[in-house]
Amino acid sequence: MTNVELAKRAGISAPPCLRRVRALEDAGYIKGYHASIEPDALGYGVTVFAHVGLVSQAEGDLKAFEDLVGTWPEVREAHMLAGETDFLLKVVATDWDSYHKFLTTKLTTAPNVSHVKSALAIRSSKYAVGVPIDVDAVDED
Repeated sequence: MTNVELAKRAGISAPPCLRRVRALEDAGYIKGYHASIEPDALGYGVTVFAHVGLVSQAEGDLKAFEDLVGTWPEVREAHMLAGETDFLLKVVATDWDSYHKFLTTKLTTAPNVSHVKSALAIRSSKYAVGVPIDVDAVDED
């Protein structure tokens, strides 16, 4: 959306709207902007949630795993969890065979990985970025 459209929706003129957006960016509230891509349109027909257990949860081992996961483009999200699963990875692949190759050549052979449980996504019914914001609670400057 353009700044002019945002200003119109917010009920203010464009210059102060742009200043407010820049202030939110500078303060770290807005981390970036992205396009919402349809995975199937680009040939990524498989989404898998991999529940990864590690042998060690020492901070150095956790960081090493996070750094390694950061190099794998097929991993779109990585979350460290409390409980039985140490990390939940969202992995995209062109097909089941390509996921299987990723699983057997990268993920399960990675240092410190003890086990992986894969859950194939059937469909997605909701996708929302960010966090819910109560616009009525936002201070009107």
